[in-house]
Amino acid sequence: MHIAITGNIGAGKTTLAEKLADHYGWEVYYEAVDGNPYLADFYTDMEKWAFHLQVFFLNSRFEQVLKIKGQEDKTIIQDRTIYEDAYIFAQNLADSGKLNPTDFSTYKSLFQTIMQAVSPPDLMIYLRADVPKLLEQIQKRGRDYERSIDPNYLASLNTLYAEFSGRYKHGKLITIDVNEMDFVQNESDFRSITKQIEKQINLGKQLKI
Repeated sequence: MHIAITGNIGAGKTTLAEKLADHYGWEVYYEAVDGNPYLADFYTDMEKWAFHLQVFFLNSRFEQVLKIKGQEDKTIIQDRTIYEDAYIFAQNLADSGKLNPTDFSTYKSLFQTIMQAVSPPDLMIYLRADVPKLLEQIQKRGRDYERSIDPNYLASLNTLYAEFSGRYKHGKLITIDVNEMDFVQNESDFRSITKQIEKQINLGKQLKI
């Protein structure tokens, strides 16, 4: 199966992906953050680096999708999806004027071409978190280039995430509000998430009970 976790910066996607992978014996496909040649520069000058960053992420995510299609004998859990690249991050940059109309049009054309070869995940898990929770999590992980993230930027992304999750029709999606959760330290919080997942998909012998 292909399971995907979606959510804003700092929502806890990577942490949850790792915990679920450990719990069920899945394999994690991470977002291309470490070693990304554009990310730090992007947070310094979004207008200059927006197109470069979005194309880099789109390409890396497409590479992941192709690898997932080639490993049908495994269950893969993916940290962020290709849909978010276009419908949330690129769209937000275009709405805010940081991605110019010509570049956005080129990006959308490339995205639509890629989508002809993309299959949706069997289950998408949307982690919903308000800006204070996101900022708290971002500070905890301590990435230097994220320290200057504008709360308004996170808020505008949250708006697009809400719209995206509300109209998502490609497959199964569950929304988990993590504002009052600590699924790392609190086992009952983590178990509440696994119960929701197990209601949606047949895990069969993969369960470790």
